[in-house]
Amino acid sequence: MSKPKRQRALADNEAKAVARMLRVSPQKLNLVAQMIRGRKASAALADLQFSRKRIAVDVKKCLESAIANAENNHDLEVDDLVVTEAHVGNGIVMKRFAPRGRGRSGRVFKPFSQLTIVVRQVEASA
Repeated sequence: MSKPKRQRALADNEAKAVARMLRVSPQKLNLVAQMIRGRKASAALADLQFSRKRIAVDVKKCLESAIANAENNHDLEVDDLVVTEAHVGNGIVMKRFAPRGRGRSGRVFKPFSQLTIVVRQVEASA
């Protein structure tokens, strides 16, 4: 008496991972996501390992999760994985106030983002 199983949104040779509530602006996160789009998974991990951006640690964690999902849940070959999508979305924005001169206050926006990484298994070209 359960609901019918929902069809899989991704192809059979794809797996994804989503990181939500990342405490960085989407613009800054997109700079790091841009580095790994279209790269092999191993090369993308190496790029993130040596990146000097603070958020690269969280992006690496999400990419490792996508690779683990591909391997464990969908039986894909890890060596043939390529990052096909890495898109960034808006999260919430916390609004705070900071004191300014002459008794006034200014608004401070603290944005959050979310990151979706999709990896696809491609056949090794001979």
